[in-house]
Amino acid sequence: MSRPLDGVLVADFSRVLAGPLAAATLADLGAEVIKVERPGVGDDTRHWGPPWTDPDGTSSSYFESANRSKKSVELDLSDPADRAVAHELAARCDVLIENFKAGSLDRHGLGYNAVAARNPGVVYASITGFGSKEGAELAGYDFLVQAVGGLMSITGQPGKPMKAGVALVDVLTSKDAVVGILAALRAREAIGHGQHVEVNLLSSLLGSLANQASSYLATGNAPGPMGNRHPSIAPYETLGAMDGHIAICCGNDGQFARLAAAVGMPGLADDPRFATNGDRVAHRDALVALFEDALAADTVDAWVERLSAAGLPAGKVGTVADGFELAARLGLKPTVDVGEGRSRQVRSPFTLSATPVTTYTAPPRLGEHNDDVRTMLSRKTQENPR
Repeated sequence: MSRPLDGVLVADFSRVLAGPLAAATLADLGAEVIKVERPGVGDDTRHWGPPWTDPDGTSSSYFESANRSKKSVELDLSDPADRAVAHELAARCDVLIENFKAGSLDRHGLGYNAVAARNPGVVYASITGFGSKEGAELAGYDFLVQAVGGLMSITGQPGKPMKAGVALVDVLTSKDAVVGILAALRAREAIGHGQHVEVNLLSSLLGSLANQASSYLATGNAPGPMGNRHPSIAPYETLGAMDGHIAICCGNDGQFARLAAAVGMPGLADDPRFATNGDRVAHRDALVALFEDALAADTVDAWVERLSAAGLPAGKVGTVADGFELAARLGLKPTVDVGEGRSRQVRSPFTLSATPVTTYTAPPRLGEHNDDVRTMLSRKTQENPR
């Protein structure tokens, strides 16, 4: 069965996370992805361990998280022969993804204008930290953007800025890059040529702040950290029970009435302090104290069972391992096997009924496909001489 991007050739000149993860997503959807790496060194993340996925420490689980189903070719862009191969790849590809510092690829004849002149159909995706204008010279790192973009200021407890537990801005930017690339591929069918797609970490972060950004734009007041509490809903947070914490999501008055009854306080829904969501937010501290007193009478597991039976969104605060176990128990098949002796991978989040994601291959060893890629490009040149 064909996949959505069968026949699409992607040249992945990116490294670390946002670009490589975008390219891996395109590979899941059927694109052939050629990852260009520095000879003898490769992507920076090959050396970001432990954990290591090779006994000799030449590849890491970090690298493997964003580079499955690709072919790796080593090219030194300062070497004329290797640069010629890179030019040929750029001339043949449908999509080129890069996150080089501004101007770096231009010096090698691989900037957007040079590539588009030889390959008008190319969808050229550039990923930067702070855009290609005034922020072009600023170094773009996920941790830095979480700090300067405001995410740390609304994460964690008051008094101590806190980053997210994963490079969330890189992940969000990778998804924005994929959306832009797919839109440009679709537009190419209508307008007859490709275009330059630009995404940056700061804009992706700001675009993801949703209600927090809207709150600031509406009031002029920047929101602050509230731990696990929701700024606009209560109770919508983690609450302590006898042996741990339970996440409770109560989004309307009907749910609140059922929640109050389930924990043995049915009259709470008639208390004027808690009659509406606005009231509950205004009296959150008193409300939380009442609920935690009630929840202390039993275990997290017992409360989750009781609240779920009442049709209330509630769950135990678990580990990453618990998350995978839950997904498996729900039949979501969260992981896939990519080959004997290789670490399992997270299954693609896409479920497509007519063109499912069915093929996964192991992340490549550095330079594993040097000969294959050069042969392919040579053959394409002979078949389609310019």
